[in-house]
Amino acid sequence: MLNDKSILITGGTGSFGKKCVEIILREYQPRRVIVFSRDELKQFEMAQLFPASNYPCMRYFIGDVRDKERLYRAFRGVDFIIHAAAMKQVPAAEYNPTECIRTNISGAENIINVAADLGVKRVVALSTDKAVNPVNLYGATKLCSDKLFVAANAFTACSTVYSVVRYGNVMGSRGSVIPFFIQKRAEGSIPITDPRMTRFWITLEEGVKLVLRALEISAGGEIFVPKIPSMNIMDLAEAIASGCPTRIVGIRPGEKLHEVMITPEDARNTVDIGDYYVIKPDTGLMAYQDKLNGKPVPDDFAYSSDTNGQWLSVQELRTTLKAQGFDV
Repeated sequence: MLNDKSILITGGTGSFGKKCVEIILREYQPRRVIVFSRDELKQFEMAQLFPASNYPCMRYFIGDVRDKERLYRAFRGVDFIIHAAAMKQVPAAEYNPTECIRTNISGAENIINVAADLGVKRVVALSTDKAVNPVNLYGATKLCSDKLFVAANAFTACSTVYSVVRYGNVMGSRGSVIPFFIQKRAEGSIPITDPRMTRFWITLEEGVKLVLRALEISAGGEIFVPKIPSMNIMDLAEAIASGCPTRIVGIRPGEKLHEVMITPEDARNTVDIGDYYVIKPDTGLMAYQDKLNGKPVPDDFAYSSDTNGQWLSVQELRTTLKAQGFDV
């Protein structure tokens, strides 16, 4: 699907973007891969990993999703867009709410409108479990963004297909607890917010594969949710720093004890398609063409990190972390 196509990744110098570029270059023959971000240093560093001499399809485009005019320049001739740019640090979003809103909501609106105007074929936006029943501003802005991308499929005279991918914490991504725990291990004590805390867990490669799958099969308006394991924060601490003392520091403002990716209210529109759940759009919003042939989930279904049927043990966490290159 991506062969001889132009793919643009917003926030392309982040953890997801770098892994996405790596996989696209490894498995496809794209015409262009455009890394769109506002950090010229990270673009320079990324260009050392993927030099033009070896990857002539690579392009690096400085810009901000808040700048609509810049998006018009960047999106011209693009077939597919993967929207990964976001302001995603919870404390920073709480302290700088208007900045978070401008990037995560206004930026999403800009991408939707420019993609429609320029005839981009497909757009997949990255979401987060924090967008479900949000308790912090970051989650609230991502919920708004999700709603914008789903509703964009109701545009008249627009052939662009928009969909959303929602998943949990990404192992080793920027801001991940893993390097933080490794740092604290060296200091002799691991801070734990709450020993009951659980989280969904996914690797970068798994996240990228889900996004590429959504690009391929989306009819427009779906929210794709992967079936992934949960982990307990105490098990993660044990996997990283076995025998190291822990201390309870309490849950931070805007933080949840457990994460939810599908609520019982969403269950009415959710189907199981094997490796993924798909929340289909409300047909009252648009004429949705269901091509997934999924199996409806029970009416009272909920997908939460604490009631998930799949869990990572301490040994499984340690094995996965080692495979990702962490010193555990």
